[in-house]
Formats: sequence, structure tokens, C-alpha cells
Amino acid sequence: MNWMDRLERKFGRHSVPRIMYFITGVMLAVFVGDLLFGGRVSALLAFSRGLILQGQVWRIITFIFLPPNSSVIWIVFSLYFYCLMGNALESAWGTFRFNLFYLCGIVGCILAGFVTGYGVNHFLNMSLFFAYAAVFPDNQLMLFFILPIKVKWLALADILYFIWMFIIGGWPSRVAILLALLNIWLFFGSDFFHYLKQQMGYWKTRQQFRRNNRF
Repeated sequence: MNWMDRLERKFGRHSVPRIMYFITGVMLAVFVGDLLFGGRVSALLAFSRGLILQGQVWRIITFIFLPPNSSVIWIVFSLYFYCLMGNALESAWGTFRFNLFYLCGIVGCILAGFVTGYGVNHFLNMSLFFAYAAVFPDNQLMLFFILPIKVKWLALADILYFIWMFIIGGWPSRVAILLALLNIWLFFGSDFFHYLKQQMGYWKTRQQFRRNNRF
């Protein structure tokens, strides 16, 4: 990706290493704050187009720090998994490219929030998982802490879920899904279309071979 190489040469020195530790640390602090104050911390940080236009501009970015769930047990597992995925991708891509990937995801979520009026960080977190599954498809996770399963199969199940939500959802939901996964399109779109082109070429070659050898 030439455009990414140029950006890295120009802005690479501003990269933030191990950024997922900071993000998950703030998520944990928000989670604890919600426990102490009855969810008022998340309510103060959540994305709301109406409130942003009224002057609460911090909501444009603070919604990314909302914890992924309200369970004490699952919050620890979720934040640990975010760190595991983020650090693995950062090791594979380099700090700048991982920062750029996450930043593009944030921008996509913000755009989706202004289009639909309501923004969440769910799709941003899912994009992290999709990227991890694309780079490390054969890594295994313990589903329900018991069943070993490769991340590519979990990612496939999530992709089918997203496709179903895209089909049954209204246009605001469809726009939100497409924009919130902006980083996936930017980082993996060309590889995906190259793969499809390669598979189409293989399929045409096989069909031609069958026709030539039919008799």
C-alpha cells in the first residue's frame, strides 16, 4: 500500500505503542465508574448527535471508551482479548499501521454516528476481531473456556451475522455497518478483491479444462 508507506514515513514518529493498554485501561475505569455511580459515567460519554450539536463535543471521541458489557466476569475477559488482539496486530503490522487501522475505525464510527444519529463502538471492536482473524486465522480460542475453535470460524459466524443484519436492517443500519467497518475496507479490501479475482480465474480454468476433456 503505497499511500500507507508515505503516511508512515511522514507521521510514523508520532505513533503510540501499545495503545490498546491505554484504551482498555480507560474502558475499565469507565466500567468501575458505572458500578459506583449507576451507569452515569457511560451516559456522560456516549455518542449523541443531538447533544454534540448542543455543545457536548467530547462525545465525538469518548464513546470509544465505553465498556463492551456490564458483567464483571466478562469485562475482564473482553479487555484481555482486546489487548491480545491489538498487541498481536501491532507486532505483525508495526505500531504506525495498527494506530492507523484503529484511527480509521474510529473515523468510520463517528461518520456512522452522524449519519444515523447514534454511534457505538461495537463495530470498532468487531473490526479488531476481523483483522485479527484475517492475519491469524488458525489461532485457537477456548469457546466458553472449554471448546477449542479457530478464530477464522468465529469470524465467519460474525460475518454471517453482519450480513443478516445488513439485509434485515433499514438504510441507517446498513450505512452504519459499512462506515463503521471503514478500516476493514481500507486494509483488506484490495486483498479480498484480489482473492475473488484469483478464484474466478481458477474456476474459469477448471471449466475450460472440463469442456476440452468432455469427449
